[in-house]
Amino acid sequence: MLQAGIVGLPNVGKSTLFNALTAQEAALAANYPFATIEPNVGVVAVPDGRLGVLKDLNKAQKIVPATVEFVDIAGLVRGASKGEGLGNQFLANIRETHAVIQVVRCFEDENIIHVEGSVDPIRDIETIQIELALADLASIEKRKDKAGRSAKSGDKDAKRELEIIEKIQPVLEEGRPIRAAALTDDEREIVRKWFLLTSKPTIYAANVDEGSLADPDSNPHVLAVKKHAAAENSDVVVICAKLEAELVALEDAERAEYLKDLGLESSGVDKMIKAAYHMLGLMSFLTAGEKEVRAWTIPIGTKAPQAAGEIHTDIERGFIRAEIIGYDDLVACGSRKAASEKGLARLEGKEYVMQDGDVVDFRFNV
Repeated sequence: MLQAGIVGLPNVGKSTLFNALTAQEAALAANYPFATIEPNVGVVAVPDGRLGVLKDLNKAQKIVPATVEFVDIAGLVRGASKGEGLGNQFLANIRETHAVIQVVRCFEDENIIHVEGSVDPIRDIETIQIELALADLASIEKRKDKAGRSAKSGDKDAKRELEIIEKIQPVLEEGRPIRAAALTDDEREIVRKWFLLTSKPTIYAANVDEGSLADPDSNPHVLAVKKHAAAENSDVVVICAKLEAELVALEDAERAEYLKDLGLESSGVDKMIKAAYHMLGLMSFLTAGEKEVRAWTIPIGTKAPQAAGEIHTDIERGFIRAEIIGYDDLVACGSRKAASEKGLARLEGKEYVMQDGDVVDFRFNV
């Protein structure tokens, strides 16, 4: 399963956010460093209002949403790349994730200790970036030595690796992430396979107090984080982890009313989950019947047979074609039969690239 790791300095709200994301109190949210030691893992449903609509249309028995796995990783301090604090464990845990959510503290509260003694989100971001960059530098120096030896014997792939390393090494030496480097799409795909820490897609979770939610741009800390994120092509989601943790205890109707009173259309948690899902380059196609309505996770750009394989390998192996109706068309018509009568059901073959919200019935023969 695809994972997004939640990272940050100690006491910035990581575990509180994790609790809200997973709607449980599994992570110990405590006011001292390293409350989280072993990484907590939670499987989280991706909010998708389409599923409820399709459930009603099909009188389905249940809904099965798409999911993302979130990992709450131990807090990092300066020197982590040299093993300080829980550094070695932190680096090992984050290396296993597909994407990173870095929680940065954007609120003032004298009752909550900050490991650096003051609130400065850019300093906090750079503290973690420098440690990750140092770890990546050590990795690429080993790769550079190996590629150099192979390149001398005429290995074209090794020469290609060296060219890419020459581009990213100066960036890392400046303490900046690889995702800020000027690489082509092909080069980024090669680097992705190296499992480097600073190449992972990143969302900055700007953790604010409740008063900043209605107008986050009035918070100078948030503006600073947004400016920093824009320079490296990262996303920012503004969230009040403390409020989100409180919302967990409310019923759906109460939660919606509370958010409305705050002038918010959806919770920060919903925005975070959706942002992580899309940041990982994922989308959902849908299947709908009387038994269940389900969202299936596939990478953007997946073709129909490979999408069918997410349901069962036999369906991919015996793929004939896919009958597809767009979600909006299906809802407008009220049923698959009505959509077919209006010519809105399409039969697509092996080269069809799936679109988000396609409602699919695969035809196959094994």
